[in-house]
Amino acid sequence: MKLSYMTVMIAISALALPISGIAQKATDSNQAPKYLITALGALGGTSAAANSINDRGWVLGAGDLAGNTTSHAALWIDGKTVDLGTLGGPSSSVAWSSVKNNSGAIAGISDTSIVDPLGEVWSCAGGGFFPTSSGHTCQGFVWKDHIMRALPTLGGNNGFAAGDNNAGQIAGWAENTTHDPTCVAPQVLQFEAVVYGPKPNEIQPLPPLAGDVDGAATAINNQGQVVGISGICGTAVGGATATHAVLWENGSPIDMGNLGGVAWNTPTAINNHGVVVGFSDLPGDSAASPNYHAFIWTKAGGMTDLGTLPGDSFSVAWGINEKGQVAGQSIDASGASRAFIWQNGVMTDLNTLVESPLSLVYANDINDSGEIAGGAYNAATGNSPAFLAVPVKTP
Repeated sequence: MKLSYMTVMIAISALALPISGIAQKATDSNQAPKYLITALGALGGTSAAANSINDRGWVLGAGDLAGNTTSHAALWIDGKTVDLGTLGGPSSSVAWSSVKNNSGAIAGISDTSIVDPLGEVWSCAGGGFFPTSSGHTCQGFVWKDHIMRALPTLGGNNGFAAGDNNAGQIAGWAENTTHDPTCVAPQVLQFEAVVYGPKPNEIQPLPPLAGDVDGAATAINNQGQVVGISGICGTAVGGATATHAVLWENGSPIDMGNLGGVAWNTPTAINNHGVVVGFSDLPGDSAASPNYHAFIWTKAGGMTDLGTLPGDSFSVAWGINEKGQVAGQSIDASGASRAFIWQNGVMTDLNTLVESPLSLVYANDINDSGEIAGGAYNAATGNSPAFLAVPVKTP
């Protein structure tokens, strides 16, 4: 999600903000670097976003094309940048941190060639995952062996694929044909959380919590546990759509609780131990005025506030690995953002652990080797490249 729904949407946008007052680098503080940073290749534009990394070291995300008005889903592998193309429309993206299939299947979202007949601005562009809105419908896709295949909807015009697992299941959300009175224009149709697959064109709706009408699934682990949100339709982007954070087990929703707020309660990733991370509003919020903090959740302990880096007001946890290391971003009141890693109960500014000319804006995912994918800002060029951070092996 990118910080155009407020600040939380920077993370998957290819439009990372310049940073001021960022913590000193490892070289300035006489500390040895803990990570080696590589700026990943672009697709012709000046911005790119590394949003997910699997255990094969495949880095997934999106890069702007020349002119920065469209983006394409991207795979960074073996030092190469692979343009995954689109479903016929202008833009596409691997938009979420939880694309975890290690067999070569990649889940994402893409504009199609079809102009949206209802004039909706679906979650893809409305959530800031694309640089601009094309006015076309958007659908989830699965890409494998250089072929991109569209995923079905529930009868409506739009869908979204957020994350996948090694069983070939994909978490997402899709429109049905119901004109939902809780929608806010230009959104018209109701949508529900879904699991696609594992068979081609297979789609299973997941019910929202009792009393809610809409939902979205954001991540799935190898045990088939699914996390996401439940609420009303709204604009199909966060806010009151994320009234509740939800875990689905065997198709039934469980309310995960919150940090005291009434909106923006959003799980982003779940590991194979069932540990969930995300962001949740604090007391005093509203759908229009979020005040979210990163959280970690377990079934035994419930939801725990991870706080922020010193001086910041907001934070988001985007990815978690099997060791319980968490990647995310911490944001000050002006919107300036810093990548963090949280481990052993401590949140650390990733910029203090590297030697790099880049300012690391957000850490969007972390794999089981501790490799981190995210987005950065280069003050010398004004560009916003994707980055890969690899832990330094000590003798």
